[in-house]
Amino acid sequence: MRIFLIIITLALLSSCKPKIETEKEVKLDAKELTTAVLAAGKLYRIDSFPSAFVAPRTVDIWTPENYSEDKKYAVVYMHDGQSLFDATTTWNSEEWKVDETASQLMKTDSITEFIVVGIHSISELRHFDYFPRKAFLNLSQKDQDSIFNNVKETKPDFSMESFKADDYLSFIVNELKPWIDKNYHTATGINNNMVAGSSMGGLISMYAICEYPSVFGAAACISTHWPGFMPKEQNPMPEAFFQYLRKNLPSPKTHRFYFDFGTETLDQYYPQYEIPVNTIFAEKGYSEENFRNLKFEGTDHSEASWQKRLDIPFTFLFKK
Repeated sequence: MRIFLIIITLALLSSCKPKIETEKEVKLDAKELTTAVLAAGKLYRIDSFPSAFVAPRTVDIWTPENYSEDKKYAVVYMHDGQSLFDATTTWNSEEWKVDETASQLMKTDSITEFIVVGIHSISELRHFDYFPRKAFLNLSQKDQDSIFNNVKETKPDFSMESFKADDYLSFIVNELKPWIDKNYHTATGINNNMVAGSSMGGLISMYAICEYPSVFGAAACISTHWPGFMPKEQNPMPEAFFQYLRKNLPSPKTHRFYFDFGTETLDQYYPQYEIPVNTIFAEKGYSEENFRNLKFEGTDHSEASWQKRLDIPFTFLFKK
């Protein structure tokens, strides 16, 4: 009798738990943005993609010109999706020119055709959505406490729970990607699933492929923000990222990494990390075939700079 009562109690408690809506329970409607200023292809938008892991956010899906149900397409998941396609809607009137660059490359038949999934960032959440928590844990307790004290000056409620990168990646892998694969004609396998971003988006792209090597086969990490926070002398954070890479890099036989950096504005702090990054990847068996870390002299930390060289990472990611 006692066992029966326990079972009934557990069943009642379970039924009282709040129901988490999943992709299967919610019908999502990706509407074409007919007003978007594009060079080619079509852009579709889900205004508020629901998630059990992170705050709902806008997701854009770009399909190339002549997108066909008779084909299978590779996919690149890109961060800061609001800045990728249309400069008339961005805060600084700049864009990556993703549709222009991708379309031109596809016309030359030098790369595999692909779809772009642009995940919009939420300004007040962006930094810690993109900050690799496991790398932060490589810091000494003294360094962690120092960073906590600095951040709390402007964010009093800051805690370890503020780091949401693992939740953000769970959203992409467990909610967004299954929906994309179900509703678009996508090719399977890690060689057809990439991730890309700039600055903090570069860090989360690096983190994504290391945390989910069975999902993503390549990452483009543009103007990667190795300082993590504001650049400063004797910053322990870059070494914490490098420790994470040494422990978690996937096999060079199956994965590829693209990094780059400029030399002006915020990018001026990145050249010092060129040799350490190159050394780590060389020690792990990476070569020019599956690793790049390129320097672009005179370029700054902006979409205007990234759009001028976007053909290089796209070619690296999607070369036939």
